[in-house]
Parts: sequence; C-alpha cells; structure tokens
Amino acid sequence: MDYILRSTAGNGAVRLFVATTKDTVQKAFEYHRTSPVISAALGRALTGAAMMGSMLKGEDDLLTLQFKGDGPAGIITATADSKARVKGYAGDPQVDIPLKPDGKLDVGAAVGNGTLTVMKDMGLKEPYIGQIPIQTGEIAEDLTYYFAKSEQTPSAVALGVLVDRDYSIKQAGGFIIQLMPEATEDDIFSLEIKLNEIEPVTTMLEKGMTPEDITDYLIGDMQPNILDKLPVEYYCNCSRQRVEKALISLGKKEIAKIIEEDGKATLHCHFCNKDYEFTENDLLRLLQEQA
Repeated sequence: MDYILRSTAGNGAVRLFVATTKDTVQKAFEYHRTSPVISAALGRALTGAAMMGSMLKGEDDLLTLQFKGDGPAGIITATADSKARVKGYAGDPQVDIPLKPDGKLDVGAAVGNGTLTVMKDMGLKEPYIGQIPIQTGEIAEDLTYYFAKSEQTPSAVALGVLVDRDYSIKQAGGFIIQLMPEATEDDIFSLEIKLNEIEPVTTMLEKGMTPEDITDYLIGDMQPNILDKLPVEYYCNCSRQRVEKALISLGKKEIAKIIEEDGKATLHCHFCNKDYEFTENDLLRLLQEQA
C-alpha cells in the first residue's frame, strides 16, 4: 500500500513527509504507457504533488504542479488533493532519450528549461500561483528551489522512480524535509550531515526500508513525533456527468455548431486516457435541456 508518513521533530522545529508510491506510479504507467524516462519524470512529479497536497488544510483544496520545459517530454502536469489522491500526464509519454553517462535516466534533458508553476486552489476568489524558472528539470531540485523562493521555507526534496526491465515500476517514493522558524543551529547541522550521507530514495526502498525506517534515519535522534499515515493513490475523478457539464459550458451556439459540422463529439480525459462519446442525439438532448 502506498502512503505518506507525516511527522515533526525537535519540538516542531522540523517537519518531514516520507512517501512510498510504487503502485501509484505503476497506475500512471498503465494509463499512459510511459517510456522509462517519462515514468521517472511523471512519477517524481506525482510523488512530490502527493506530499505537497497532504500539506493542504481544506477538504476541497487542490494543488497542481506544471513543468513547462522545452524538452521533448512537453508539459508535465501533476495534481493532488488534500487526501494525497493524485493524477497526472506528460505531453509526450513515449519520449525516449539516451541515458546519462552514469547509466541513469536523463529526466533533466527530457524536461528541459522553462518554468515550474505551482497552483493552489483553496476555495478563495483566486488560486495561489507561484512560478519559478526550472533549475535542473530533475523535479526534486526544482521543488526544493520553489519552496525556498516562493514559500521562504528551507526544504530538502528527494524523489525517485526505479523502472524495471519490462518498463513496470520497481520502486517509487520520496521525502520532503522542512525547517521551521524554531530550528536551531544544532538541528540544521544534524540534518545537513544526514542529507549528505543518505542514499537515493529508491536504493533505500529497494533494500526494504519503509517510510518509518527513513523517518527514523533522518530525524530519529531529534525526538520525532509521528502525526499520521496518509494513503496515496492515483485517482481520476472524471465521469460522463462531469464531461457533460464541460460540454454544456461551451454554450448552445457551440454545441449547435458541433452538431452541424461533425454530428458527434468525443471528449478525452488526459489523466486516465478515457474517451467519452456523444452522439448527435446526446448533443440534441443537451441543447434541449438548456432551452
């Protein structure tokens, strides 16, 4: 089961989110048939979004990450709610590019240079929007930079996806560790040592370490307080009813134009790749309901 372990340490001076997301990223792979490098890029974005979504307070709050780079992957989008339910997609899910010299997937080259936009819809008149230049395209470093620049919260973000030989997802997960204003020099020094020594997330998960083990490694000597364990899942909430509402929002004139020109409509959900077919009779019914 995928989940996020949320905890604090040092009397609230540090907060930590550790996630294991193998099944969630596997579901994204099954929906989009992603190439290994896109599985890594999208999987990291989904994992980061799940943890950031879990930071939201409101029941209906939503968070969206959009990496708009000039690389062959196109725009990578991941969205999450406060229950850590996530969904996402890449502009070109089948991109295949050479590995780095060290044999690792070159996520940075797939994403390219551009902007990372973070949108938080918290039920206010306007959503919060933060935007930064993409730093490396490796996702974790970009989110670290976002927290420092847009939220003024010193953070360390680690994200990883291990792709198996058959392109399925072998491991996926990550952590976000943040310093609160109460953090002391000793807290900072202790964390810096741990972060310099720590192995990649997928290496730890492959060894059988759980989010509890990773939490203990990072903040075990700082009197950790585990707050809760939040399930993570790939969840697309599209439905025919929601798609009908989108069609209706086009207005009577546009629906009449579709009937005249095409006689039918097909609407596609980018998040789960499902198509919704509307016949001429369906469209006429929608027109009549608006009369």
